[in-house]
Amino acid sequence: MVRVHFNKTFKNHNELVKLLQSRGLSIKNPERAEHYIQSIGYYRLSAYLHPFLRYPKTQHKFKLDATFDKVMMLYRFDKKLRVLLFNEIEKIEVAIRESIINITAENTSDIYWLTNPIHFHNQNIFDNSLVLLKKEYDHSTEEFIEHFKQSYLEPFPPVWILGELMPMGNLNMYYRNLKDKTLKKQIAKRFCLHAPVFESWISVLCLTRNACCHHSRVWNKVNKIIPNDMKNMTRPWISISSDKRRIYYNICIIKYFLDLVSPNNDFLAKLRWLFIDFPMIDPRAMGFPKNWEMEPLWR
Repeated sequence: MVRVHFNKTFKNHNELVKLLQSRGLSIKNPERAEHYIQSIGYYRLSAYLHPFLRYPKTQHKFKLDATFDKVMMLYRFDKKLRVLLFNEIEKIEVAIRESIINITAENTSDIYWLTNPIHFHNQNIFDNSLVLLKKEYDHSTEEFIEHFKQSYLEPFPPVWILGELMPMGNLNMYYRNLKDKTLKKQIAKRFCLHAPVFESWISVLCLTRNACCHHSRVWNKVNKIIPNDMKNMTRPWISISSDKRRIYYNICIIKYFLDLVSPNNDFLAKLRWLFIDFPMIDPRAMGFPKNWEMEPLWR
């Protein structure tokens, strides 16, 4: 691809509303639209404008039934979806952290294993992981961390304390880098998965969590990571072929873990209500197959 100079000029909120109107977007209340663009940002909204463009989309012409109200409806749906997914992933993150931290501590008999390089395969990855963890520890204002610093001589607290500071991405790095393959299998077995699949699914959860946390578009995003398949699955899973890069597959992974860590979860009911509240949303654009609710995972 030939690179060129960026030649777009700045436009204020009023000019942006007029630009959208000139491209065929119906805007009943220009002042209201201007307010939303000012509050949300045109660039962020552009991701929700894109589905309403006619083909070829490079011409930036909107479909005949495209309205600013529909754009905002899509924006609100994505926002509520992010909140729902983030809340459910939090439960899974806590359970995964607890399993990795405690199973490793028990099997290695090392309550400081997070800061001990002997347990890891790649020392460069370990060093990078420890830098991130040390940064979290040094800057933490949690009372339990302040108490440890003031009370004990050790440079780091034991893993059941230090592990509470670990974000999911850093936790994933530690798990992937464990030297003992048998230990990795034992941790994955806690979730009825093979180690490579467990590792892969954690990576997908991290991507989804970070997208939700940073208010990025989720509903129709295509992931670059393709998660591994689990053969001989012992727990309910999906049987209908679906695109692993779409959010539906991520949602299935979330449901799978939830059924283990929170067996009486109401995740399905929350999803149903979300689609009821936003009837204009087509689940197929999110990768949902026909009759997805009849899958063993969702029944």
